[in-house]
Amino acid sequence: MNRSSPPAPPPALSPPPGCPAHSTGPSSLPSASASVSPSASVSSSASLDTDLLPLPAATGAYRPREVYRGLRERYGNVARVELEPGVPAWLVMGYRELLTITRQEQVFSRDARNWRDLTKKVVSPRSGLLPMMARRPDVTGADGPEHRRLRKPLDDGVARIDQRRARLQVEALCTELIEGFARRGRADLVDEYATVVPSLSLASLLGLGGEEGRELLRALTALSADSADDAHDGDRPFEEILAGTLRARRENPTDDLTTAFISHTNLESDAERLQSMAVMLSAGNGTVTAWISHALRLMLTDPRFAARTHGGRLGVDDALDEALWRDPPLHNMPARYALHDTELGGRRVRRGDVLILGIAAANDDPAIRPDDTAGEPGNRAHLAFSAGPHVCPAQVPARLITRTAVSTAFHLLPDMRLTIPADRVAWRPSPWTRIPVSLPVEFSAAGTRPPIGPSSHRTAADRTVRA
Repeated sequence: MNRSSPPAPPPALSPPPGCPAHSTGPSSLPSASASVSPSASVSSSASLDTDLLPLPAATGAYRPREVYRGLRERYGNVARVELEPGVPAWLVMGYRELLTITRQEQVFSRDARNWRDLTKKVVSPRSGLLPMMARRPDVTGADGPEHRRLRKPLDDGVARIDQRRARLQVEALCTELIEGFARRGRADLVDEYATVVPSLSLASLLGLGGEEGRELLRALTALSADSADDAHDGDRPFEEILAGTLRARRENPTDDLTTAFISHTNLESDAERLQSMAVMLSAGNGTVTAWISHALRLMLTDPRFAARTHGGRLGVDDALDEALWRDPPLHNMPARYALHDTELGGRRVRRGDVLILGIAAANDDPAIRPDDTAGEPGNRAHLAFSAGPHVCPAQVPARLITRTAVSTAFHLLPDMRLTIPADRVAWRPSPWTRIPVSLPVEFSAAGTRPPIGPSSHRTAADRTVRA
């Protein structure tokens, strides 16, 4: 790569909030005009601003579904919660209500400049909410025609991905990672596997080589570090790596996403191309880590998947779909901002209020799931990756990466087992994601398992999946 100094990228460039990848819904969805019963109605939001449930307490709970169900029983489908001390929000837990706010851009905006508590300095400039909720000058913070202009290059770029080649690249990466710990007979599937696979796989789709991808991973890790000093630990800053890749692909076009962004007429500057690259990286980074982790956890702990390598009834695709129903990569997705006073689910929402998409709760809405039948294999009517104009753009690559990572792990480590009880799995603190702190496993040491190496055929785990 040409490493001469590039033009300075825009200072706002950083990974925006991400969504992994798949959102297919039923061909005919319920009406989006639902509201809760009158008995749950509240005359004003101000009366609810004391004794609010901190949102991280729900995502970090052992059984978060019970927390969301308790909120729904008390308040209905739209409940007042607390994002951080003194910062309230509406948690939208109804399936129909969530469709309403994601589809009605004229009432519910993605632009955080409409957030009253942010503009009035209720939210501190150093708030931990801002990495996910502050406005960015890219597709994630735009509405209407501007959003559509910036969204089309992402959709077109994903459509041109060679899925067979991408799968083989991800499989080779997963094999290399497993080789790194196979001889120990133990590993942490979160830190050593699920955290690494998405960023390196997406870097490859953007055209970064192996070492450049690892450099990007170090830079992404530094960006999410707790201290300012740690933010400089990467060999090069995140922005410089992407700018160098952009410049190299302009000089030497190839069949990758960066080249697709360069040639797309909707992107009017290198700043917009860099932001598109950052969106693709973040759209499938931490969220795909969560998806891989939950699918692995299901297959390690749920007896329905116990016979996965011996013709069992449920396989990898079933585990992926069930994880999206029960533990979507973003349990709660920020955010929409009310442009007008309105009513939603029996609640009076004021202009400037912030609304959080309670995806995990909406997937469990009794209006669409009176029992667990909605989670049967093959049902993908979940809202795991939002809906409407801002539905996740990285649907195809995220599922490809997740499926390949899970299949490869169980092909190469068929006797893998979790070394802690399933109910002892701890969760990283966050109001948004539900990622295990670790998934410690043991397995037979190298030499007693199938040879390590990319397979040229379907894995044993794959063969349990319905045709």
